Amino acid sequence: MKVKILDEAHEKDLEAAINEFLSSGIELIDIKYQVSVGVFSEEQIYCFSAMILYQ
Repeated sequence: MKVKILDEAHEKDLEAAINEFLSSGIELIDIKYQVSVGVFSEEQIYCFSAMILYQ
């Protein structure tokens, strides 16, 4: 089993990165998805990440 971690600032960028990785013909086991948000001054900062488990 192997693990690939992807982290993007926008959900569409994460979607594109996941689709690109999956198109390489790997044997997918599972995908774990996470969203976190932080506040810096008056700005909200989002982090969209995924952990892909594959063979």
